[in-house]
Amino acid sequence: MERKMEENTVRDVETGSETGGEDALVGNVNKLMVSPPGYSGAPRKGHLVFDACFESGNLGRVDYISEFEFDLFIRPDTCNPRFRVWFNFTVENVRETQRVIFNVVNFSKTKSLYRDGMSPVVKSTSRPKWQRLPPKNVYYYRCPDHRRNYVMSFAFCFDREDDVYQFAYCYPYTYSRLQHYLSSLERRNLPYLQREQLGLSVQQRRLDLLTITNSDHPSPERGKKLVFLTARVHPGESPASFVCQGVIDFLVSQHPVAQILRDHVIFKIVPMLNPDGVYLGNYRCSLMGFDLNRHWQDPSPWAHPTLHAVKQLIVQMNQDPRVSLEFYIDVHAHSTMLNGFMYGNVFEDEERVQRQAVFPRLLCQNAPDFSFSNTSFNRDVVKAGTGRRFLGGLLDDTSYCYTLEVSFYSYMTAGSNAPVPYTEETYMKLGRNVARTFLDYYKLNNLIKDNRPTHIQSPEAMSQTGNGKGNGVGRDAVDREKEKSQGVRH
Repeated sequence: MERKMEENTVRDVETGSETGGEDALVGNVNKLMVSPPGYSGAPRKGHLVFDACFESGNLGRVDYISEFEFDLFIRPDTCNPRFRVWFNFTVENVRETQRVIFNVVNFSKTKSLYRDGMSPVVKSTSRPKWQRLPPKNVYYYRCPDHRRNYVMSFAFCFDREDDVYQFAYCYPYTYSRLQHYLSSLERRNLPYLQREQLGLSVQQRRLDLLTITNSDHPSPERGKKLVFLTARVHPGESPASFVCQGVIDFLVSQHPVAQILRDHVIFKIVPMLNPDGVYLGNYRCSLMGFDLNRHWQDPSPWAHPTLHAVKQLIVQMNQDPRVSLEFYIDVHAHSTMLNGFMYGNVFEDEERVQRQAVFPRLLCQNAPDFSFSNTSFNRDVVKAGTGRRFLGGLLDDTSYCYTLEVSFYSYMTAGSNAPVPYTEETYMKLGRNVARTFLDYYKLNNLIKDNRPTHIQSPEAMSQTGNGKGNGVGRDAVDREKEKSQGVRH
């Protein structure tokens, strides 16, 4: 299709003003009506209205190319023009059966899972459940019209005139959603769950800390083992929040495995390390343009207050002889690889190297979407400021620090050649399987009564036993037998 490069007419519905050019990338578009060049009459159905002025929204500019085609520009992270990946916007005032092509033209990354079949997600007011677009309607290519940048184009047909359509890079998980979820947990008054405000972000949003353990259970020797888990240091990596919620859902459930884990382990969880970045719709940075996962060595209390508070707590616990801090796991999402996998550290001591591989090996047995072959151990110089690297050097040699990555797109199961796209539910399932793996790691299986299942049930089965929506999920005995017969290959 020949691209028309005339002066664009872009009208703000609320102010009536026209705008365009690079300065439009400073903020998000706000109820922006895009009409044909030179058009000055009353707005018509089919003159699309774009909006990203909402929580976790991101769309900086829209160019009209033709009646059927629009170029979309991602707004860079606040105070950091380097990162342009996350997008999340709405479209309204559509015409029924209106077909369009949207070109996202200014990605800051060249490699992307869009090359491998990934597609954006969409929902509308009458169909509020997110779903992925058909991969056949999505194209990823280098475009000569945009300085040879990589462009992701997708075709879409609007089918309901009164609907507002929303498109996003991946399933959004906002700060408000987390607050609503944590408040609902708090209202259950569970004796083994404590929620506290560990600090505030630059924009005064809560930094939440959950502690999950059965405090009535007697502690052996040096006390209970402590597992510390964080997520969303990179705000655009929304799958990390679903994984984290899966961990929490399972640990607070009445599943027999969860009960035993609460008796023997203290779980401390910070579900959203970068609440400002999440709220603002950034991909990688905080409000002030910092990649917080490069500042663990010396976080500033005023520039990186959430990181500073978490680091202080971990250092303090590490110095307490009563605390046995054994795990630090930071949850992320990966934009170019499939499956769940882990990064660990490199040690001189071979025995410690072997011990560090135990948890990911066990997780591989419990989670069909986790790949041990993608798991790697490194000490890359550019990763020196990450939580995994810094805490790996700080904690003693009985502690293990990992980055848990999960694909933005899909996973491959054993014996299959077809990728299975992740859903919100399967991200949570990985989280539940991460929690379940601590039973194997700490060799607590013998405490399960013979007549109680150790596998993690489906959400339906969990709700039938009165555990509430979204608690344990995983593979049943049939799945395990299947794997035994096929051999686990990742």
